[in-house]
Amino acid sequence: MKTALVTGGAHRIGAQICHTLHKNNYHVIIHYRNSSQAAQNLANKLNNIRQNSASTLQAELSNSQEVSKLCDTIKSLNILVNNASVFYPTPISQLNQHDYKSIMNINVMAPLFLSSTLSKKLSQNQGCIVNIVDIHSERPLKNHAIYNISKAAIAMTTKTLAKELAPNVRVCGVSPGSILWPEQTVELDQAQKDNMLKKIALKKQGNAQDIADTVLFLANSIYITGQIINVDGGRTLNQ
Repeated sequence: MKTALVTGGAHRIGAQICHTLHKNNYHVIIHYRNSSQAAQNLANKLNNIRQNSASTLQAELSNSQEVSKLCDTIKSLNILVNNASVFYPTPISQLNQHDYKSIMNINVMAPLFLSSTLSKKLSQNQGCIVNIVDIHSERPLKNHAIYNISKAAIAMTTKTLAKELAPNVRVCGVSPGSILWPEQTVELDQAQKDNMLKKIALKKQGNAQDIADTVLFLANSIYITGQIINVDGGRTLNQ
């Protein structure tokens, strides 16, 4: 059985990626930061389908020592999905070091060092890395300066690692458009949602399964590396 590590795998898109890879005969390692109950519930659900096919792993990815400890626990790996991400507004007039470190450490530092440290184990299996990027890596979202910069950085990280880790490890990315509405402090009102949907060529929001299917496609596509696929319903055509 192949093994997949999905960071931020307890909720939303990460959880759907876990479901999809598990359905396609992967053993899934569900990484989480604070969502221990959600991660365990997901693991229990997957293990009820197939025994000993899912496990959980806690780590604070903004801490380089915890990243190293996480990597040490992985015995064998076929696919690393760098899904964990931080998203919230950081207007230029309110920039500060705390927000910069909070976003950049999770969105850039962690995927880079996870990929570097786990590359040897991935290479033993001719494995791959899939980074969840964002369409705003190319076209910035207003009032989200640090987030935009972090996603541009992870896009370049994807291409850089693809060159550095070839030929034994493939590295690709998936850039979601409007897939799930933001939650909590960045929740949108209905007018904002309607305005966003107008910009999408297909005139509808995507869903987490669209992203998970693309991750699986890249995992199975042994002659694709260094590519980032936009899954956005054509939204980038109108930005």
